[in-house]
Amino acid sequence: MLNSLKNKLLKILEYLLVGLVALMTIDVIWQVASRYLLGSPSNFTDELAGFLLIWVGLFGAAYATGKDVHVSLDILPASLGRRKRFYLHIVAQMMVALFALSVMVIGGIHLVYLTFLLEQKSASLQIPLGYVYASIPICGLFIIYFSVHSAITYKMEVS
Repeated sequence: MLNSLKNKLLKILEYLLVGLVALMTIDVIWQVASRYLLGSPSNFTDELAGFLLIWVGLFGAAYATGKDVHVSLDILPASLGRRKRFYLHIVAQMMVALFALSVMVIGGIHLVYLTFLLEQKSASLQIPLGYVYASIPICGLFIIYFSVHSAITYKMEVS
C-alpha cells in the first residue's frame, strides 16, 4: 500500500511538472514573439515565467526526493558497514523531513498566511502572492512523505 500511494503521488507530480514546463515554454516563446515580432513586449510574461520557474524548482525537488535521485555523496555510505549505513540513511532522511517540516511547511504556511493577510499582489498579474507561495508548504509535505517512506522501506529492505 505504501508503494502504491508513493507511485500515485509521483505520477501526479510528473504530470504537473510536464504541464508547468510546457506552460513556461509557451510563456517564454510568447514573450520573445511579442517583443521581436510584434514590437510590443507582453507585460505579464516575465513575471509568469518567474513564478513557473519557482514552481518547477520546488515540485521538481519533491519529485527528485520521491525518486531518490537528489544530489548526494556516496563516499561515506560506501565506506560503512551494513548496520551503520542503515543508521546513516535513517538519520539523513529524518533530517530532510525535519528541514522540510520546519522551513517549508511551518515557515511556508506562515509566509502564505502573511501574504494573504497583507493582501500582497504580484505587480503584473495582480494575483495574490499567497497562491504563488502556497507551493512551498505543499512541496514540503511531499518531501516529508517521501523521506519517511524512504526511511521505512529502507528499513524493510535491510532487516
